[in-house]
Amino acid sequence: MKKFQEIVVEENLRELIKLSFNTDIDVSGAWGYSRELSTVIEQNNDANSVELEFTLATMRAYLEMNMTLEEGERYGAINLKEISREKIDKYEKVIYEISAIKEIEYKEFIAEYKEKLESPDFDMADHFNRRKEATLKREVIHWFNF
Repeated sequence: MKKFQEIVVEENLRELIKLSFNTDIDVSGAWGYSRELSTVIEQNNDANSVELEFTLATMRAYLEMNMTLEEGERYGAINLKEISREKIDKYEKVIYEISAIKEIEYKEFIAEYKEKLESPDFDMADHFNRRKEATLKREVIHWFNF
């Protein structure tokens, strides 16, 4: 399985999110790779906590799998699905399944689909089977603290 570099928060997670995603979220701490490096969701957030956790986990995945990689190594079509969650003291340990396709391959699949969709010899089942085979799946843990 491909390993991705953990994203280190040098100073301020909230500022990193603002700079990277142009979004204001009242958080502190780190990117949740462990209990000690949990993402702290501050009490002033109005959003639903599960939705906010999902948003933060998605941001982390985009940083790991796209924004910090060289152009030819980047992944696109990044999707997360919650697998499980566990409350441990003041922490939430959430496991997500992440699926993604190399950005270059994804663009080729989209172009092929658009170009050949109306063609009578386009094998749509084969197309989506190849997309499925090209998809990377990984499970990650994200620790949140409230």
